[in-house]
Amino acid sequence: MEDMPELLRMAKTVHSNNLPSNERSMEKIIERVETSFAGDAELDQRFFTFVLMDTAHGDGPRVAGTSAIIARRGTPAFPRLYLKVRRHQHFSSDLQSGQVQLTVQLCQDTVGVTEVGGLVLSPAYRANDMRLGSFLSKSRFGFIGQHPELFMNEVVAEVMGVLTPDGRTKLWDHLGRRFINLSYEEADVFSRTSKEFITSLFPSGEIHTSLLPAAARKLIGAASDDAIPALRMLERMGFQHVDEVDPFDGGPYLKADRDEITLVKSSRLITLGGCKALTGEEGYVNVSRPGHFRCVRCPYELDGDSLWIPAEAADRLEVAVGEELGFTRDVARVRVDHASAAGDSVST
Repeated sequence: MEDMPELLRMAKTVHSNNLPSNERSMEKIIERVETSFAGDAELDQRFFTFVLMDTAHGDGPRVAGTSAIIARRGTPAFPRLYLKVRRHQHFSSDLQSGQVQLTVQLCQDTVGVTEVGGLVLSPAYRANDMRLGSFLSKSRFGFIGQHPELFMNEVVAEVMGVLTPDGRTKLWDHLGRRFINLSYEEADVFSRTSKEFITSLFPSGEIHTSLLPAAARKLIGAASDDAIPALRMLERMGFQHVDEVDPFDGGPYLKADRDEITLVKSSRLITLGGCKALTGEEGYVNVSRPGHFRCVRCPYELDGDSLWIPAEAADRLEVAVGEELGFTRDVARVRVDHASAAGDSVST
């Protein structure tokens, strides 16, 4: 709970549905996260949040961002909802012409998938060359690689759709709100505790998107400009576009087999062989214990079954020579062109 004041501070400075600014809501999330990392949560309740800390801030350690893993999104009691996108070809023999019609249909997933999401980076940390958003996103895949038994075989990533400056979306205004008399924000918030209002009020059949204004149609499967870098990173990790979009903002969904994600495949357990000054290619090095996960991105050197890292990185991880570490080679990026960012750790 020691991170709560900082998390609340950041929640008040960013516009994100992933980070509540209400103290009681934040407290519930932290309690669930602590139970999950301790290994005491069932599959349906496992929720892992990773916190990026700026340990060099002048006023003391400061939360710079968060990311999350939901072990199972979609159950019979609380289904994962999405819009299935289909293309239908029609042809008239008499006119000797045809057209392709796009439809969307509300669907429910009650089997479930693991979801990666909740990526929030404070604006103060976005405009730099340290790629902190990338670090925050990628570090969690090392955790999945070390603990695959905690997650489903399929992983989904929801990419944020296009919103107006005041936080609305024309897709919801012209589609969802025709059947559910709530604003986009109201519906999104209410859907966190109930899916029944959507499944009861939204049409069950296919809806032809040609009935929508062009401004709404073009949002189906479109990612916001801010989310494009994350989208490209997911593609490099092996995530594939599927014919599913978010029913609220129309943002695209991408999926991958858990064990085929490049960063999961490149994760391994290894022994800390020692510390020395290093430059060049960076990787993700972590310590994972019950109730505790900490990760740094730093230069490394492999020596058989041993790993060498800078002393500063070992200090951040609070590990000694001979201890077991998790190591993930950044195969989603060919080469890193700058020096260590070992001081930026992800902890819970």
